[in-house]
Amino acid sequence: MIKIKHVAPLVCLLCLSGCASQGALDNVRNDIDSIKTRMYTVDRDLAAVREETKLSVVSIEKGFKSDVTAVRKMSADTMATIDSTKSELRALNGKLDDVFIALKKPEEDLTRYREDADKRIIALEDRILKQQTAIDDLTRKLTELIQARKTESAAALLTPDALYTKGLETFKGGDMPGARELFAKFLEQNPQHELAANAHFWIGETHYNEKSYEPAILAYQEVIKNYPGKEKVAAAMLKQAMAFNAINDPKSAKYVLKKLLEAFPKSEEAKRAKVMLKEIK
Repeated sequence: MIKIKHVAPLVCLLCLSGCASQGALDNVRNDIDSIKTRMYTVDRDLAAVREETKLSVVSIEKGFKSDVTAVRKMSADTMATIDSTKSELRALNGKLDDVFIALKKPEEDLTRYREDADKRIIALEDRILKQQTAIDDLTRKLTELIQARKTESAAALLTPDALYTKGLETFKGGDMPGARELFAKFLEQNPQHELAANAHFWIGETHYNEKSYEPAILAYQEVIKNYPGKEKVAAAMLKQAMAFNAINDPKSAKYVLKKLLEAFPKSEEAKRAKVMLKEIK
């Protein structure tokens, strides 16, 4: 394409030289018009392209801004959804905690109930045991009282010798309380009887067999003190020494044994007394 600034000098040159004809000049002018027309078309097309480009850029900017806005909105919606989900999770965790607490509470109540029931049962069993013990003691005392009444009734019908014999039989049968009652009844009814010393001795024996050593010592002392000439005195002294030794009173036991050796040196009880003196430390 020939530019206008190159054509104008050429035209001037032709005119000055006088060599150009009128037809050639017209042709040049036509070419110039054609060139102008083409340049106008090019300028118009270029303006259209510029306008189209501008519109495209604006459209792209609008689309980009719209996309950015949509992305931002989507991001905001997503964050809101996340926050809402977190809130729901927290609420759900709270409800789960409440459920666990609600489930745990009956178990704790049941445990407390069981512990309280166990305590009540133990206390009730203890009360029943105590009541049963009291009933057993009352039954035993009632039985002893009935037996004593029977013994008294039977003793009232017996002669002194028969009563004494009954006491011995009861003693040999292992009924220490019953034998003691009979001998006591014998002494009550016959305090001066020739077997009174023996009755005191056997009362001492009933206590000794029950390991009630202090009452046994006192019963033996009744024989030693009140019936010095009776044959049961040596036996009472030996058994009294044994009772003292049983309660860890060796000093008193040795004293009684020495008295026994002095008073009855040739008795069978004296032989046993010598052995005991060697054994007692």
